[in-house]
Amino acid sequence: MKFGIAFATAGPLANPELFETLVRTADEVGIESIWAVEHVVLPAGFKTKYPYSKDGAFPGGERAPIPDPIVALSYAAGMTKRLKLATGIMILPQRNPLYVAKEWASLDVLSRGRAIMGVGIGWLREEMETVGIPFAERGPRTEESIRAIRSLWKGEPEAFNGQYFNWGPQNSNPKPVQKPGVPIVVGGNVEGAARRAARVGDGFYPASGSLKTLPGLLDAMRDECAKIGRNPAEIELTVAAGLPDLGRVRQYEEVGASRMMLNPPAFDAEGIRRGLNEFADQVIANL
Repeated sequence: MKFGIAFATAGPLANPELFETLVRTADEVGIESIWAVEHVVLPAGFKTKYPYSKDGAFPGGERAPIPDPIVALSYAAGMTKRLKLATGIMILPQRNPLYVAKEWASLDVLSRGRAIMGVGIGWLREEMETVGIPFAERGPRTEESIRAIRSLWKGEPEAFNGQYFNWGPQNSNPKPVQKPGVPIVVGGNVEGAARRAARVGDGFYPASGSLKTLPGLLDAMRDECAKIGRNPAEIELTVAAGLPDLGRVRQYEEVGASRMMLNPPAFDAEGIRRGLNEFADQVIANL
C-alpha cells in the first residue's frame, strides 16, 4: 500500500513554512505522494453545496487560501527527492489543454518523473460560470481534454479534432519523463466518475469512497471496462482514509486499493512532524 497526503496545499498549509515542513517530513518518513487541491476563485457568497461534507459547507470557508497547484508542486519538487507530486484534483474543464500539457510535462521533467495528474470535472457552478465554461459541458470537456493532452505528449506532432478543441500538428515540448505520459487519475465520488476513469483514466480516486459506497463505484467502473474491452486491473485505485490504522489498511487492500489518502495530521510544524513519524512507525513500518 502507498500513502498520499490530501489537501496538502490548502488553508493553513498555504503557509510556506508549514508546507515545507509537511513535504520534507513526508519525503523522509516514506509517504509516497502529496496531493494539491485547486480553485482558481471562490465566488463570494456562492450557493453550491460542497459534495464531500455532510452539511455541504466548504472546508475553511470561501476565503480559504488555495495556491495554484502546479506552482505549489513545483516548489515541493525542489525540496524533495522521492515524493510524488499530484493534484487531488485539478479542475480540468476550466483549463486549456494546451497549457495543461505543457505544465505537467514541465513538472514531470523538473521533478525527474514524479508527477501524477489528478483531474475532476468540478462541482462549483459559480466558479465555472466565472471562467466562462458551461457547467453542463464539464464532463465531455474533461474527457476530450485528456485525449488532447495525451496527443500533445506523443513523440511526433499530430492534429487534434474534437468538439471543443481543434488544432493542426503542434510541437509541445518538453515531453514528460514518464512514458507514455504523466499518469492521469480521475477523481469523483459518483458513478459517472467511475465510468470516466474506465474510459480515460490511469487511476480512479473516489474522494470519499467509504467501504459502503466503494463496491458500487467499482462495479460501475468494471462494467464500463467490459463495454469498451479494457482490463479494469489497469486502473489504479486510490481511496480516502483519514489517518487509518493497520487494520483499516488491510480492509482497503482486500477491495483492491493500492494507495490511501491521509489527511494532514496537524496544522503546526511540531504536530505535522509528530503525526507523520507516528504513522510511519505504527503503520508503514508494519506493512
